[in-house]
Amino acid sequence: MKLATFGHRGEVKAGVVVGELIQPLAGGLTVADVVAGHPADTAGPQIPVAEVRLLPPLQPPTVRDFVAFEEHVEGVVRSVGGTATVPQQWYAAPTFYFTNPYAMIGAHDDVAVPPGCQVLDFELEVAAVIGRPGADLTVEQARDHIFGYTIFNDWSARDLQRAEMQVQLGPAKGKDFATTLGPWLVTADELDPWRDPDGHLALGMSVAVNGRTVGVDLLSNMGWPFEALVAYASRGTQVRSGDVLGSGTCGNGGCLAELWGRSGTADPPPLRPGDVVSMTVDGIGTIANRVVAGRDPHPIPAARTPSRRRPAHHPTHPADQGA
Repeated sequence: MKLATFGHRGEVKAGVVVGELIQPLAGGLTVADVVAGHPADTAGPQIPVAEVRLLPPLQPPTVRDFVAFEEHVEGVVRSVGGTATVPQQWYAAPTFYFTNPYAMIGAHDDVAVPPGCQVLDFELEVAAVIGRPGADLTVEQARDHIFGYTIFNDWSARDLQRAEMQVQLGPAKGKDFATTLGPWLVTADELDPWRDPDGHLALGMSVAVNGRTVGVDLLSNMGWPFEALVAYASRGTQVRSGDVLGSGTCGNGGCLAELWGRSGTADPPPLRPGDVVSMTVDGIGTIANRVVAGRDPHPIPAARTPSRRRPAHHPTHPADQGA
């Protein structure tokens, strides 16, 4: 089953995608309701997909983005530091960061260049969506907690990202301006035919800029399957219905930064207004977003240098001095 959230004639609806048509869900049901366990009851006339604006399939409460492809890490490390050595810690556990759940955009929405960015990039990923909540899950248990999958484009402002990560924290403004989810949410059972003998999802993935293919990979090249990502995410905490877990960027050209690291040149160049980035994943579908001009940033002052010059002792409060 494929579930979509869409705009049609001034209303936001949800429905089941069947071929080139969408059958609306009954009674105002949302995709989030179905993910949480409500039956996907439908009602009303079918609507052609071509007549709707596809929105993010759901608004996730949290978004974790992993870095599960070794080839991607190797290329990006080279682009930043000139070496292709993957950090040993990468092999120990599937690292992730939290990104902005309020920045989700639809399959064909425009993407504005974030304020201050000169080096805009895409990242081709697949995301799992949690159905049943759980905590401290084993890898074996985790499969039953995955409701389905969608395409995930983790748009990246590389120049902003490089600057802020010098503070030794995860990315912030380099990442939180836009993430594409879509075109719809495909239930996990629909993708079972793509599982390889090891049980991994061998989905073909490709990305093109202005019609030119720049990256092709298999989802099964992840260092860990999604079940392991879910189990790790749930360690010592909870994963809940609607949570989104990104695979991280695939290798072999899943983003421009990897290609820059391997070639030593900015070819293809950073994205510019007018560029269209399209991504296709077997069994899921295709998304395509156009880059548009953004706004100039409002200035933020630098830190106050006197902030380190503090008295050795707290000053006495006037109320403590007596009359």
